Amino acid sequence: MKNTQLKRLIIPIALLLVIILPFAIPEKSSGDEELVASDHPQRQTSIQPLDESADLKRFVFDSGYHFEYPDAVRGIYVTGHSAGGSRFDTLLNLVNTTDLNAMVVDIKDDHGYLTYKTEEGSPYADIGQNYIKNPVQMMETLEENEVYPIARIVVFKDSVLAKSRPDLSYTENGEVWKNNRGEAFVNPFMKEVWEYNVEIAKMAAEMGFKEIQFDYVRFPEGFEHRDHELGYSQGDYADSELDNVQRRVQAVTDFVAYAKKELEPYDVDVSVDIFGYSATIPEAPGIGQNFSKISSNVDVISSMIYPSHWTNNYFGIAVPDAEPYRLTAEYAKVENEVLGKLENPPVSRPWIQDFEAPWIYSGTGLPVTQYGKAEVEAQIKALQDNGINEFLIWNAGNTYSENVDYTP
Repeated sequence: MKNTQLKRLIIPIALLLVIILPFAIPEKSSGDEELVASDHPQRQTSIQPLDESADLKRFVFDSGYHFEYPDAVRGIYVTGHSAGGSRFDTLLNLVNTTDLNAMVVDIKDDHGYLTYKTEEGSPYADIGQNYIKNPVQMMETLEENEVYPIARIVVFKDSVLAKSRPDLSYTENGEVWKNNRGEAFVNPFMKEVWEYNVEIAKMAAEMGFKEIQFDYVRFPEGFEHRDHELGYSQGDYADSELDNVQRRVQAVTDFVAYAKKELEPYDVDVSVDIFGYSATIPEAPGIGQNFSKISSNVDVISSMIYPSHWTNNYFGIAVPDAEPYRLTAEYAKVENEVLGKLENPPVSRPWIQDFEAPWIYSGTGLPVTQYGKAEVEAQIKALQDNGINEFLIWNAGNTYSENVDYTP
């Protein structure tokens, strides 16, 4: 793999040179219709001194866009297909006509593809898809509508990279190992994987996103049951005195710290999606997530606290999916306690649920809880009742419930 590490620019402050970083101009998108040539000018971007008294080597990237951090981020998930297609207008209207104010847009998706085409010659050209046909137009639209832009980057679940680089993944009987859903992962011990994803994050920052949200920052689920069965490298961690559980925790935590440091010159916030249950235990032994350690290295922590994702009787709730307010409130109490012990806690911005989970009711004889206005509002109220005012709403198909009151 080519090393895509950006070269640091050292510029005499007396010259105050403005460096223009040109962007390739994507074609204009007309929803799902035929593409026409772009009539949008390039955005001028630059590297600027952080402040007049700063060290000469410290510079901050300026994308040329202007986005203000909202009073509290209230956002929805947007796939690359939605961001580049006709559904985008519907989602934009939802944000504009409610108290929502942010979008989390897929930039590197769950398969490992970029959701837009990079410029010719980019080391990422082979993984670029033409879902977001005109990123410049999309970013300008978000700016014009004062929608806070967050770039979602799926990190260690990456079937595309695993297939092309089995040495960065896990193997079984000479083949890349896949989970029971047919998904392949890459190895958090491998620092080449760190660099690969952080360079994508830098490209997202250059596009104009104000926050980089890393998802799947972990080993595969249940890894503790197969770590001795699969072939994989532990890289620089092979000689560690830590046991395998702590090595995984260290690798995941180190990646987050590395990403945060590398993105400092880009003036973006860094957030991580994390399983909600990880806040309720010292650490998740298989996947390498330690809630406190990850939280100490990010600006925002986004726990996935979907009521459907908890086992029955968690927090003493028989069927958590059927009691969204109670589940969310019980979780928020635990998280507040954990974050309260940190010296510099991040902003809490949980992912909440706007979808049904019929699979968890199979064989129970209970009716499936339908998620709509009341259930979404119940989760928001439970967070606010516990002092958490930011949230993100997940629906994989980007179809959100009607008439929800998102008012803080």
